[in-house]
Amino acid sequence: MTASEQIVRTVADAPWLPPGGRADVVRTGGGSCPEPTSLVRLLVARDDAVLCVPRDGTGKLDLPTTRVATGESGWSAARRLAGDVLGTARDLTVVGYVRNTVRPGPGYPDYPWPSPHAHFVVFRSGTADVRVPGAWVPLAAPGDLVERHWWPLVG
Repeated sequence: MTASEQIVRTVADAPWLPPGGRADVVRTGGGSCPEPTSLVRLLVARDDAVLCVPRDGTGKLDLPTTRVATGESGWSAARRLAGDVLGTARDLTVVGYVRNTVRPGPGYPDYPWPSPHAHFVVFRSGTADVRVPGAWVPLAAPGDLVERHWWPLVG
């Protein structure tokens, strides 16, 4: 971690990870994008609300998200996502990330991410014309968003 990074939440023995797994929420203050990055999320805010879209599979609202393709950097995936959502990738900055720490090795066939570390990075973009259907969720009444691992970076 760099001097500008700050752990804002730690979940030891995180129930969504293999036994003994830990999740740290790290605020970067515009720092670098850690690798390996597994997912990127796009934070677009206006008037004290954030843009959310339905999650694949569940339909629950979440920040726009994409997987990082094999051989792609987190920054490239973020530019791709911002292009899809906003039509532009200007003004992207790293807000922070969730880092999963899982003991490496076999025995966790259902865990799809790299080990020992996997990063799920939140990028912020200035508002632009939103090109995807979504909802503006007020930060003062976030509903289910407070359950998202990235919420301590925003709320």
